[in-house]
Amino acid sequence: MKKFTILFVCILLANLSSAQIQTPQPSPSAKMEQMVGLTTINVEYSRPSMKGREIFGNLVPFDKMWRTGANKNTTISFSDDVMISGKKLAAGDYAIFATPTKNSWEIVFYADTNNWGLPQKWDESKVALKTKAEVQKMPITMETFTIVIDELKNDSAAINFLWEDTVAYLTVNVPTEDKTMTSINKVLNGPSSSDYYSAATYYYEEGKDINQALTWINKSVEMQEDAPFYVLRKKSLIEAKAGKKKDAIATAKKSLAAAKKAGNQDYVKMNEDSLKEWGAK
Repeated sequence: MKKFTILFVCILLANLSSAQIQTPQPSPSAKMEQMVGLTTINVEYSRPSMKGREIFGNLVPFDKMWRTGANKNTTISFSDDVMISGKKLAAGDYAIFATPTKNSWEIVFYADTNNWGLPQKWDESKVALKTKAEVQKMPITMETFTIVIDELKNDSAAINFLWEDTVAYLTVNVPTEDKTMTSINKVLNGPSSSDYYSAATYYYEEGKDINQALTWINKSVEMQEDAPFYVLRKKSLIEAKAGKKKDAIATAKKSLAAAKKAGNQDYVKMNEDSLKEWGAK
């Protein structure tokens, strides 16, 4: 009986330890993804509410740095280099910190996003960009802290921070024209050498039309002033599979020489093995 009682208590304690009470977060987390032109902007943050409190100048003091939300860092990511208020910010992930005043906010994009609140030790070398955000009073009250990306255009948008009766906003410009022109030129100029190489490799490895693979790998080599050893290696393999052993040997010798020059011993050995297999002299 005693053993049974002990077993029952152990089972009860195990069940209690695994049980978790779920309650709403005081500052719920939020995620947002927005395309601006051809650039993706992602924001992750926690959203505190007023709950009858005075916010700016009280809960969030003026002239002191604020985490710009609650809980862990508010983060923003850009898929491309962007311009914020005329200053360049490289593509990547950043924490956002703000120092509010009555007339403007200083916004900091900080390269370390793994902090709970403000960094325990501030590292100025991690400051990717500092800029001023304009501030306006709103005719309505925003109960819950909100970040909005709006005023969407092909090459720009506004990042807005709204809470209480205040909105602070930044302008972000994205490289839509450069990306569009690059895409247009690439398509209109036809496939690149790497496109032909990839297509030939796929056909070779999947056992598809080897003559088509040979046509594509030849185009890849022709488009390059000095085709690298790995492209020449693939060309020799395709030639051998197509029954053109003499051509394969000649190409493998070129690949071998290029691999030796580059110091790539793996390709040196592979070429030497193939040349031996093909009876090269």
